[in-house]
This record gives sequence, structure tokens and C-alpha cells, in this order.
Amino acid sequence: MPGSLPTIARIDVAAFGVTTLLLFLVVKLHLLAALFSGLLVYEMVNVLAPRLRIENLLPGRAKLVAVAILAAIIVGTLTLAVFSTLTFFRGGTESIPKLIRMMAEIIEGSRDKLPTALASYLPDNVVELKGDTAAWLRQHVAEVKVAGEAVTRKTAHILIGMVIGALLALREALPEQPMGPLASALEDRAERFGTAFRRVVFAQARIAAINTLLTGFYLAAALPLFGIDLPFTKTLILVTFVASLLPVIGNLISNTVIVVVSLSVSLDLAVASLGFLVVIHKLEYFINAKIVGLHINARAWELLIAMLVMEAAFGIVGLIAAPVYYAYLKEEMRSHGLI
Repeated sequence: MPGSLPTIARIDVAAFGVTTLLLFLVVKLHLLAALFSGLLVYEMVNVLAPRLRIENLLPGRAKLVAVAILAAIIVGTLTLAVFSTLTFFRGGTESIPKLIRMMAEIIEGSRDKLPTALASYLPDNVVELKGDTAAWLRQHVAEVKVAGEAVTRKTAHILIGMVIGALLALREALPEQPMGPLASALEDRAERFGTAFRRVVFAQARIAAINTLLTGFYLAAALPLFGIDLPFTKTLILVTFVASLLPVIGNLISNTVIVVVSLSVSLDLAVASLGFLVVIHKLEYFINAKIVGLHINARAWELLIAMLVMEAAFGIVGLIAAPVYYAYLKEEMRSHGLI
């Protein structure tokens, strides 16, 4: 009948229930990094293998070996990129510790440049700032220790996730095995979630690239034209790209760092930098809505609501997971004619 609700098989309802439970446990058990790193390797193999025509050129075991080599190259490249970024941030003349130290000195020296109402919220000097930091560390030593252990654990989760993703990609190169109805339905949900992940993450990577390109033009090209050489330019550009991979919160991080460093030159430059970044991210808002929205058929306000709800429920992890989870939910409903 026209207007009647579509019929959904009980096996599909069961599979969706199991998938929902698993996705909830991923966030609750802090396994999102492992899930996303595994999906990244899996989707990259699936995207690159057809373009290299591995399936058409290589039969049987040769195809399996080729996919294994491709997966190993992807895992190695991603691992090298992560550790190279960490090494750059931790060492060298433009390391993150040196940037933070410089920002503390900038805050101290900017008290006379800022309005009294704002300056009253800043520490009197670097010694006071270090003292406040030391006092906070003494009060939260347990949390800091746990945070250090969490970084190590997250790194292990990411590496294990990438290996699992590579193994799943190898499984795709093998002949299909017969499955029961529930396993088949769960595989369909996994494919839909993987598709949602690929669309959102690849779109977010494009947005990060655009954001970094515009910010890099401002820092490395526009400012030097006016005779301004901002310190830590390379680090600021890299921080912008890495932070832009995180929705919403990433922009706040990169913008704050750039504005504070701009204060080392003058208050006018800090205001100009803030204005430029606001313009960039207003533009990025529409680009985000177009790129991500077109890929997952969602409007910007839908994504913002999903991110708000997930952040309220699970914190930063929920904020990061929200676009992918919401894209999967819409794809699931669309596949059954519900929307």
C-alpha cells in the first residue's frame, strides 16, 4: 500500500542490534583508535588494489601475495608517517616542547599589550606559570601517569588495528566462503560501516588539506610579503593539518596556537591572524558541509547535532566517532527505505 512502512526481516533487526552493541562497546572500551586504524588500512587496500589492477592481472595465490605486499606497504607507510610526525614534534629546533616554552614566554611578555581585563587572567610571569604547572602536576600525578600509560596503550591499539585491517583485506582476496544468515547480515552491516568510514574520513582529509593549504599560504607566503617571519612556521603548519583531522576541536587547538605565537610579533598581528583564521573556518564550514554532506547525504546541522549528542555522551571520543556513526546510521536506514 502507498505510504505503508517497509517490512524489515527479523534477521536484519538482530544484525543491526548486534552491530549497535559492538559500536557502543568500541567507544565505551576506548577501542575507537584500533577500529579506525584498521578500517583505514582496509579501505586504502580496497581503494588502491583495483586501481593497480591486481585482481585482473594476477590470478590465485599471486593475487593474494600482491595484496599482502600492498597491505604491508600501507601499514609501513602509515606507521612511518606517525612516528616521523611524533619525532618532528618531539625533537629539532621547532619541537612542540620548545613551542610550548615559547608560548609561555609570549604570554608573560604580552601582559602589557593586552587590555587590563584580559591581562588579569594571565600569570604574572613564567616562574609563576611553571609553579602553577608543577602544583597541578603534584595534585594530579596519578592522572598524568595514567595518561602516559594511555598513550602507550593507544599506540599499541593503533598498530594492532592496522594489522587486523591488513588481514581483513587479505581475506577479501580469498574465495568467498558460505555463511549463515546472521553472519551474512553482519557482513552487510560491516560493509556499510566501512563505506561510511571511507566517505567521512577521506572527506575530512580533503578538508584538512584545504585548511592546511590556506593556513600555510598565510603563514609562509602572505606574512613574509609584509616582512613578517613568524617563528615555528613549519610546526604551526603541521599542527594545523594534524589538528584539522579532528572535527571542531582541531580548529580550536590550531587557532589558539597560531594566535598566541602571533602575539610574539604584535597585538595587531594576533588580531589579524585571528580574523584570517575566522574567515578560513567560515569558508571551511561551507566546504565541510559540501564535501562531507555530499559524501554521506547529510546537512551540516545534522552532523553538528550528532557531534553534540555524542560528545555529551562519550566526550572527545564521541565527538570524533559521531560523523562516521551518523553516516552509517543514515546508510542503514536508507538501505531499508526508512528515509
